[in-house]
Amino acid sequence: MLVKTRGIVLNHIKYRETSVIARIYTEALGVQSYIVNGVRKKGPGSRVALFQPFTLLEMVVYTSHRGGLTRMSEYKMAHPFSSIPFDIRKSSILLFLSEMVSRTVKEEEENPVLFHFLYNAIIYFDNQERGFENFHLVFLLQLSYHLGFGPGSGAEIVEQVAFSANAQSATSAPTVMALQAHEQYFDRLLGEPAPGIVPNGRVRRELLDVLIRYYQLHVDKLGEIKSLAILSEVLAE
Repeated sequence: MLVKTRGIVLNHIKYRETSVIARIYTEALGVQSYIVNGVRKKGPGSRVALFQPFTLLEMVVYTSHRGGLTRMSEYKMAHPFSSIPFDIRKSSILLFLSEMVSRTVKEEEENPVLFHFLYNAIIYFDNQERGFENFHLVFLLQLSYHLGFGPGSGAEIVEQVAFSANAQSATSAPTVMALQAHEQYFDRLLGEPAPGIVPNGRVRRELLDVLIRYYQLHVDKLGEIKSLAILSEVLAE
């Protein structure tokens, strides 16, 4: 059976000599994996760029009642990016967020509200010309509501992280008082976020660290976020 759907690429791995297995969050079918043949050919015929993280696609795909890997009948880019591929800060943020979504969104069923949030957020980010340095923080806060553990306040985030068993046992973890200093920033990011809310890169990194630890409390086996080191380096200032 063929299904026409939009999709958001989460990641891909190499498959055989010229193909990939792409993991895609689809509008109609949830998270699915597809074998895509011949996209890694050398020269002008290569289409592997269409399967980079958070690329937006229009697809016609095969489905199977047995589940597992299927294939695509047709695919094309749904929204060519105008800025993300040409801005290392944006591409690093997008790589990080795609890994977070890949590790937290698992369901193999449609969820139009979540799909539209992700799809529209990516387009909005691509269209932002300036003032996007806090985008990943706001994105993760908003995503947490779709995943069922959205906080009611900055204090809720800080308290859960500060008094978690892992935080209490970690000798290098920030003190409760140090974490509480960030409550005001989370409250403002949860409200009406503006570019100047977070004063500098150091505070931004600390807020992101707290947010990731908050996610780890709610998402089973979240694991190490490999793209975090790249993001931290790029957004050091």
